[in-house]
Amino acid sequence: MPETHFGFETVDEREKAGRVKGVFSSVASKYDVMNDLMSAGMHRLWKRFTIEIAAPRKGERVLDVAGGTADLSSAFAKRVGKTGQVWLTDINNAMLSVGRDRLLDEGVIAPTAQCDAEKLPFPDNHFDIVTVAFGLRNMTHKDRALAEMRRVLRPGGRLLVLEFSKVAKPLQPLYDVYSFKVLPWLGEKIAGDAASYKYLAESIRMHPDQATLKSMMEQAGLERVEVFNLTAGVVALHRGYKF
Repeated sequence: MPETHFGFETVDEREKAGRVKGVFSSVASKYDVMNDLMSAGMHRLWKRFTIEIAAPRKGERVLDVAGGTADLSSAFAKRVGKTGQVWLTDINNAMLSVGRDRLLDEGVIAPTAQCDAEKLPFPDNHFDIVTVAFGLRNMTHKDRALAEMRRVLRPGGRLLVLEFSKVAKPLQPLYDVYSFKVLPWLGEKIAGDAASYKYLAESIRMHPDQATLKSMMEQAGLERVEVFNLTAGVVALHRGYKF
């Protein structure tokens, strides 16, 4: 059977989705707290930058793929207004439940769907904006997911991929220490789960770098793909258009 990687492990493709599900089911309740700790709050700035680069307008339709705890969905809902629509989706029910409850607590009525990014249950040419933040690296077939996200975009629509990427070379030694020593320690102390944060560090290293992901988006049919390096390449935002 075809194989893929789960962090640094090589696993049967059929196993990966279940193992990723286990990771996020385990950390869902502490996900936002851990994000603030791990990034020193920087993830909020990265997501705010994503919103600005997406440039949502009143009345637009937005699809938040692997939207988890709904940071982006919440921000987009404020920008598109009552005449627009934001769909929050995630393959993991525990994460989706946290995100849905957050939106309801904020008074945001947004549709949600538990679905696989490789098989999106939406029609062709439907959304003005599709985003995926810190979710693409967990997908087994990234090429299929990118093709699906392009499919549901309307002509002129834009896809934004916010993801950990390849850090600037001078910072690599320090970043490795932080990733493989500090992150699992934080995971154990705060979330009671060192293994999931060990996987996080490994999955980042296995994810395509900036240039490779740009090429993958182009191969999926997206055009005018741009790359924005954030925090010395710790994170990169890719934006591409469907024409």
